[in-house]
Amino acid sequence: MSGGVDSSVAAALLKERGYDTVGVTLRLKPGDGADGDIEDAKNVAKALKIEHCVLDLRGEFKEKVMDYFAAEYLCGATPNPCVVCNREIKFGAMLKFALENGGDYVATGHYASLDKNDEHTKLLRSDSAKDQSYFLCMLSEFQLAHAMFPIDGMEKSAIRALAEKFSLPVAQKKDSQEVCFIPDNDYSSFIRSHGFKDMGEGDFLDTQGNVIGRHKGIMNYTVGQRKGLGAFGRPMFVTRIVPEQNAVILGENGAQYAKEFTVEGINAISAQMSGSFDCDVKIRFRAPAAPAHVEFDSKNTAHVTFFEEQRSVTPGQFAAFYIGNEVIGGAKIAGVETQRIL
Repeated sequence: MSGGVDSSVAAALLKERGYDTVGVTLRLKPGDGADGDIEDAKNVAKALKIEHCVLDLRGEFKEKVMDYFAAEYLCGATPNPCVVCNREIKFGAMLKFALENGGDYVATGHYASLDKNDEHTKLLRSDSAKDQSYFLCMLSEFQLAHAMFPIDGMEKSAIRALAEKFSLPVAQKKDSQEVCFIPDNDYSSFIRSHGFKDMGEGDFLDTQGNVIGRHKGIMNYTVGQRKGLGAFGRPMFVTRIVPEQNAVILGENGAQYAKEFTVEGINAISAQMSGSFDCDVKIRFRAPAAPAHVEFDSKNTAHVTFFEEQRSVTPGQFAAFYIGNEVIGGAKIAGVETQRIL
């Protein structure tokens, strides 16, 4: 229970369906940054008349999520902390806590669907417009077997209506729109405040390697970015970040598109995630899944070729692989094959 409306309604539905439900709120942020959300979760649990506890995972969260986030940015990649948090924290450390204390499942407020039988558990897209199966693509089948998503298939308006029906004090609480541990989405200040030293200003280069300006530090940029680059007399986009040279490569419209990329750290949920096959691939949460061919190079790496070019394939982000509505696995985007740069 994060203190938000989705997880609160999930808890209410589980209790209504007869489950022995215990609310668990994770303390993840340094200092007292989460006290308001924890208090909201406690009040919801009180309203539902269920047990509530706070699990302090600040150490694990810093190591597995916050340090990872900073290190990826300094390597020129664009991390996805939510995907990693789901794997390492919510369905990692919290699932371990639940199983060790008599629990059978971890239920969350994710919009996703599960298909379970005695042998296998499948992760499926939600019927909801807010489908969040992408964020769960790095979970193992074991983790999914011990997961529950009670609000699957519902729209946000229905969730808030249920929150009112259950008289939950968070019924009208706004959804968070930023990375939970970075105030105001100020990435550079976060990275510096956590002991990571950035390389400072460097050169903007065009796709032929010519210096065309100065950037404010590679941590401030991501592939596909257009805003905040300065005036060049024409629209320019970030096409690549080269940490070895402290350089940011800019290209005109079209240069940010790519058809081919490699992935690493493959998580195979289904046996279909192997060998050579066609599927739909989603390269970020807001991007539609697009048809592609996947060719495994080894157990942990693969080459992906889209049938049509896609915008801003970004190293560090995760790719989710779909066959129909089933998420068969996920992997981290490692390298992107675009035009030759430098």
